[in-house]
Amino acid sequence: MKTKKQEIKQGIKLHTINTNKFKTNLVAIFLTVPITRENVTFNSVLSSVLRRGSKNMPTQEQISKELENMYGASFDCGIEKIGDNHVIKFYLESLNDNFIPENNDISTLKDSLDLLLDIIFNPYLENNKFKDEYVEAEKNNIKLLIESKIDNKDQYALNRCIEEMYKNKPYGLYKYGYTEDLDKINSDNLYNYYLEIINTSKIDIFVSGELEKEKIAEVVKNNENIKNLKERNPNHIVNNEQTEDKENVQEKEIEEKMDIGQGKLVIGLDVELKDYNSKFPVSMYNVILGESATSKLFQNVREKASLAYTARSNYVRQKNNIYIRCGIEIENYEKALSIIKEQLEDMKKGKFTEEDLANAKKYMISGLQSVQDEQDSEITYYIGQELSGKLTTFEEYMEQVNKVSIEEVKKVANSININTIYFLRN
Repeated sequence: MKTKKQEIKQGIKLHTINTNKFKTNLVAIFLTVPITRENVTFNSVLSSVLRRGSKNMPTQEQISKELENMYGASFDCGIEKIGDNHVIKFYLESLNDNFIPENNDISTLKDSLDLLLDIIFNPYLENNKFKDEYVEAEKNNIKLLIESKIDNKDQYALNRCIEEMYKNKPYGLYKYGYTEDLDKINSDNLYNYYLEIINTSKIDIFVSGELEKEKIAEVVKNNENIKNLKERNPNHIVNNEQTEDKENVQEKEIEEKMDIGQGKLVIGLDVELKDYNSKFPVSMYNVILGESATSKLFQNVREKASLAYTARSNYVRQKNNIYIRCGIEIENYEKALSIIKEQLEDMKKGKFTEEDLANAKKYMISGLQSVQDEQDSEITYYIGQELSGKLTTFEEYMEQVNKVSIEEVKKVANSININTIYFLRN
């Protein structure tokens, strides 16, 4: 696999991932802007409206027909929050040209790029604005999506913990926005906002598959929609270990009540290391603490004490946080919290072994290898690297993981403090 990136225009990058592991090509285009309370709901509605049609394909039925003509290609779009950025993402997966019948002169890769660029940068308009019907329909869909966030109690609890940790800060915003802001959106101001986005956002075009890179660059550069785009100083936030300043905060507990059968406990931890290379021992710490089935949380909270249905942790490196998440019987809250805190203290005292570290390294490397087995997860990895401001390849990541020592993990353990304890109960 070979990766390469080049600037098509200032603020617009083409990333190619040349691999023969798949029978498909995957084209992904990301529009990145800083996330704010003012734009978060606009971004959600915008991504949904754009998928409804382009000038050349005014309806979803016509888009579907074009995809069918490309040997059943598939298209999707959505929204992600990566650090303090809001990312509007578009994907199109199609059969690799090498698997098309020889008597067919179709290039699905070129068609994929052209179709996706047309949907994003040549939208369907009526009277120089988005179609009213499309905007109102998608506002209703986003409203339902926002209102349904309480249905997944596990994810809801995590979102609420993040919201409390980052109150009145960009990362605390809910990625799909807020129902009270939907009434402010109409066809006119959404289109004006769209024009602002395509002229100021950071644009990244990813192409994964068995590729001829030079030809791809020519296809992109010669595309009329790309030609019409202006150069820009891309408006986005660089988020990584070195850009996150952690303030000393007093540990706080938040309790929320809801009609639920199982309690949801989320503990947000701050990592106070700022060195760029700290992400490697922090990753190891997180695996030993709670990410794997051999972790301290899983073994001590779930297996030995039988206090949790689930007990795990995950590391968000863009914000230098670790989140511990447990599903527990509500009456077990104090016991579970006490044992979790014991695990954090044990890590600070270095109560883990070389075998624990070796198992964590194997787990991490296996995970990095599996990321490369899916084109979309591989692209997700690279866009995360791009927005962190420094690229670490998979090979470099694995090499650094293997170098992590017990002393480095102990240093991480002693740089970690509890920020927020959130408990959702009945």
